[in-house]
Amino acid sequence: MNRASLKRSKILHMALMGTSDPSGEAEASQEKPFVLRALQIALVVSLYWVTSISMVFLNKYLLDSPSLRLDTPIFVTFYQCLVTVLLCKGLSSLATCCPGTVDFPALHLDLKVARSVLPLSVVFIGMITFNNLCLKYVGVAFYNVGRSLTTVFNVLLSYLLLKQTTSFYALLTCSVIIGGFWLGVDQEGAEGTLSWTGTLFGVLASLCVSLNAIYTKKVLPAVDGSIWRLTFYNNVNACVLFLPLLLVLGELRALFTFPQLGSAHFWGMMTLGGLFGFAIGYVTGLQIKFTSPLTHNVSGTAKACAQTVLAVLYYEEAKSFLWWTSNMMVLGGSSAYTWVRGREMKKTQEEPHPRENEKSNMEV
Repeated sequence: MNRASLKRSKILHMALMGTSDPSGEAEASQEKPFVLRALQIALVVSLYWVTSISMVFLNKYLLDSPSLRLDTPIFVTFYQCLVTVLLCKGLSSLATCCPGTVDFPALHLDLKVARSVLPLSVVFIGMITFNNLCLKYVGVAFYNVGRSLTTVFNVLLSYLLLKQTTSFYALLTCSVIIGGFWLGVDQEGAEGTLSWTGTLFGVLASLCVSLNAIYTKKVLPAVDGSIWRLTFYNNVNACVLFLPLLLVLGELRALFTFPQLGSAHFWGMMTLGGLFGFAIGYVTGLQIKFTSPLTHNVSGTAKACAQTVLAVLYYEEAKSFLWWTSNMMVLGGSSAYTWVRGREMKKTQEEPHPRENEKSNMEV
């Protein structure tokens, strides 16, 4: 029983801290020429940036475009989940019919597995729904700041669930993030563009991202450790759970009266949003594979900075010095936290374990 408890604590710790289990890592690939590795990394990072930034701008168009005037955020999220389910099933069928064409696991809907994944699916629905609702009510430029508290929730949940304390320097970086968040809220209010509704959805999205990491680690054994199987079941459950929400919130009725319901352009943009939603999971895994989890976090922070600048330029917004300072505080705090955690993990790995020391003394 103690061993099971320790295993669960280890899983939660890895989920919250973004570390991986060394025993489960694949063997390192053969050494490649530096130029080739550099080109591969540059290509993968660029692919991640383009996919992620494009997805945010496209979702903003679908959720809050004056030309589209579609007020059905739950339906947009539902449709993206549906596209992901169809893509997973299509790739699985292709891998089965034409072995070697694509590397994708076989997918068969098992209701028992779907029930096992259900707790995670509820958190997953909260994460993607609150993300889209935040994006609907706030500008793309403020979107990063509005969802910046994920790191803070990681630290908080690590204490509440694992009773694990965080170092002073890590807490200091979290205080910088919180300060940047509140300064950003203050500056949005000063400019008359603050949406408390969007900000609240951003905070809830941050909480759900942290919870999603925890439950993902716990639920993975139910799908044989396959991220693609988990993606499939998550989105199947989400599609089912979204249906009553669409009815209760009246979004189906609003959709039927939507003037562009028969427009090929509208459905093309909706499907493209679903494709980006599916692709972001793949390119994220690809970036981690070719770099490292810590480098992925740094890349994500830099991408958020580029996304903010692009949004300000694209929407022709004028921002104050303090507004930009709030963004730099959030991005700087997030980068500093990643650096601090990386040093702490490296130090922990280099320190010999007490049992190993005892064993060495006994052998001597």
